[in-house]
Amino acid sequence: MSISLSGSWTPVIRAVSTVLLAQMLSVPGVASSSGSVRQQSNLADVDVVNLADVDVVIVAHADDWQVFMGDAIVERIRSGHRPVLIYLTAGDHGREGTYWRQREAAAMQSTRVALGSTNIPAQCDSAFVNAHQIAHCRLGWSESYFLRLPDGNRNGAGFARNRFESMRKLRSGRLHSIIAVDSSTRYASWQDLSATVSMLARMVADSAHSRVIIHTTDPSIRVNPHDHYDHRMAGKLTESLLNANGWVGRYYVGYALAMRAPNRTTLQQQEKTGVFSAYDREMMLINPAWSAYREHPRFYADCMERTYSRSAIARVVGSRR
Repeated sequence: MSISLSGSWTPVIRAVSTVLLAQMLSVPGVASSSGSVRQQSNLADVDVVNLADVDVVIVAHADDWQVFMGDAIVERIRSGHRPVLIYLTAGDHGREGTYWRQREAAAMQSTRVALGSTNIPAQCDSAFVNAHQIAHCRLGWSESYFLRLPDGNRNGAGFARNRFESMRKLRSGRLHSIIAVDSSTRYASWQDLSATVSMLARMVADSAHSRVIIHTTDPSIRVNPHDHYDHRMAGKLTESLLNANGWVGRYYVGYALAMRAPNRTTLQQQEKTGVFSAYDREMMLINPAWSAYREHPRFYADCMERTYSRSAIARVVGSRR
């Protein structure tokens, strides 16, 4: 569901998001700010699909789905769709293992909130897919997979701790292989990585006898400019999976989201804020400085007001995608 708002409502909605985040994160004294609406909402209603469908969410980092598609995923889950979350990178930002492992724990806490209970125990093990070891956790009827590839940095240049490896370099051929940050496996090429994620998604669909609906960040520079290169690579990888398997899904705007017009209802803002704040609070249990919201409060408050997506379908001959 989407709504269009006039410029006069922008300060009100932003204030609601800022207050929601500040209250849920217990961050005092964060002032709200206003601005003019430069674009109108163009988000179409989520496609109507069978309740047996499995929603596979493919993202680069542990907080991506919460920030860019949180309300949409929550509503899908609460409508009866089983969630499978695939996190491509560790989101380590060149830091030590304590940081990225806490990001995984924070992502799991967001999933609990989306499922409607914060007391669901996690059952974690390793999955072996296409000869690769992948960290795997179950929470209720959800599944999460953590491939733990190195964070590529916003520009795709990577970090020294991980030999400046990144998905962007792997896709362009500047890297011959990429190693998970926990050294659990090595992907020999972009094709190897794509085949592994594709096989993982097919395994999920086959085990549930369900249709796969993919959700990811938009790979289009035109639609989704100035995005993190890890986000873009997640979109590009998903684009190839859609084309190869004939799947359908949705592409969501990433960093450019904050530049668009507010289009979420108060309930949708609450849904989105709930899963994001669950993530952020979990990060602060280890180190308050790890709060994404404290670092960029206006950006995250803006994102809570907005979700923009478009249909993503398999490319056919003669299409202009």
